[in-house]
Amino acid sequence: MKPFIHDNFLLQTKTAQQLYHDYCADLPIIDYHSHLDPKTISDNKNFESITAIWLNGDHYKWRALRANGTDEKYITGDATDKEKFIKWSACLPNTLRNPLYHWSALELKRYFSINELLNSSNAEAIFEQTNNLLNQDDFTPQELLNKMNVEVVCSTDDPLDDLTYHKALKSSKTKVLPTFRPDGFINIEKQNEFINYIQRAEELTGLTLTSFDDLLNIIENRINYFHEVGCRLSDHGLEDFYGDPYTTQEIEVILSKALKRELLNQDEIRKYKSAILHELSCLYHKKEWVQQFHVGAIRNNNTRMEESIGKDTGYDSMGDSVSVANMSKFLNELDKKNKLAKTILYNLNPADNAKFATMAGNFNQAPYKGKVQYGAAWWFLDQKNGIEQQLNDLSDFGLLSHFVGMLTDSRSFMSFPRHEYFRRVLCNLIGKEVEEGLIPNDQNLLKAFLQNICYYNAKNFFGF
Repeated sequence: MKPFIHDNFLLQTKTAQQLYHDYCADLPIIDYHSHLDPKTISDNKNFESITAIWLNGDHYKWRALRANGTDEKYITGDATDKEKFIKWSACLPNTLRNPLYHWSALELKRYFSINELLNSSNAEAIFEQTNNLLNQDDFTPQELLNKMNVEVVCSTDDPLDDLTYHKALKSSKTKVLPTFRPDGFINIEKQNEFINYIQRAEELTGLTLTSFDDLLNIIENRINYFHEVGCRLSDHGLEDFYGDPYTTQEIEVILSKALKRELLNQDEIRKYKSAILHELSCLYHKKEWVQQFHVGAIRNNNTRMEESIGKDTGYDSMGDSVSVANMSKFLNELDKKNKLAKTILYNLNPADNAKFATMAGNFNQAPYKGKVQYGAAWWFLDQKNGIEQQLNDLSDFGLLSHFVGMLTDSRSFMSFPRHEYFRRVLCNLIGKEVEEGLIPNDQNLLKAFLQNICYYNAKNFFGF
């Protein structure tokens, strides 16, 4: 029987096969947004088991296991690695038509050369086979990045991080760069956390906060530090954009109230977030960074489970449609000052695709190609249908030729075949349209088009 993951997996026409194998398959990977742990990369120790590298921290798999009726003990609980792997193996056949089925088969093939379809009957044998390989010298975190041809990986980092591990990795084959994720400075509604965070920031920088300007000085101090260590991107996870009008005096009063632990109303919270995001964006522009906005998730919906096992454990979902008016106000205020940095906009609700794609087109400016990007299919959308829809919507309303391509957005070292998955989906889409006569069969045109999307656009856009 032909293996499920074969050379032409997802490539449904001869042209698609030729485009992928000739132009895209061997390109390096630039993973410009991930949640990999820099310490794990720097320490470069072998993973204890297939469970440690593949299941731990993977919210996609956790959600599937719960949907399959698996007890939490075998997901985030104290079951052994082997027990957890066996439960996942029993669950995997039930993920048929879920992207996890494709991803899992692809990952087992690329990392361990396993062609078998994982299930209960072969779970123990595959657990032993993969663990034996993971103990070998060429299965350390750094070697796995090399194996997947990862040229650059950008982690997601708190502004108060000392970036010790990024510094230690300065000479590694794969460039590991930080990304500035300033949630702690933004989430003023989480009052105790916010105050504690500000106190830590004061101690770290040696600066004292008595005004909004002081807060911006502290933030700029940390941006400068990140820049010295190689950071060229910021990232924000927002439920919606914030573009409310405000005055400096209003923000001073709001910040003072928050630091005194006085209750803030929703208008005050929105005004503060509008101000801090605007000022952060101005600082990014000053450094010529790229700013990313991941918008539209509702997080930690299940309060019972949050109280039981903690936050960010796989109980998130798509939110309502994002306010286009707020997004417009936010971007326009920056553009009016000529302080709009290169920007990537990601939506989680597919109902927002056209809104985001068309909004990006309002703020493009020479000499940049695609200064404001409609970002890759994100989170719940990074499967075949979601990727195709994002590619089609970007093509309809913008220039797909300048798209900076895919990312993993993952905590797993086994997620890099998602770049291959994206490239196959892209080539299948283009190959089909070539054969239908919708795109010319001009190999020079197609080669440049596909290679730019898969690699060169990102390399140039981020200055890597």
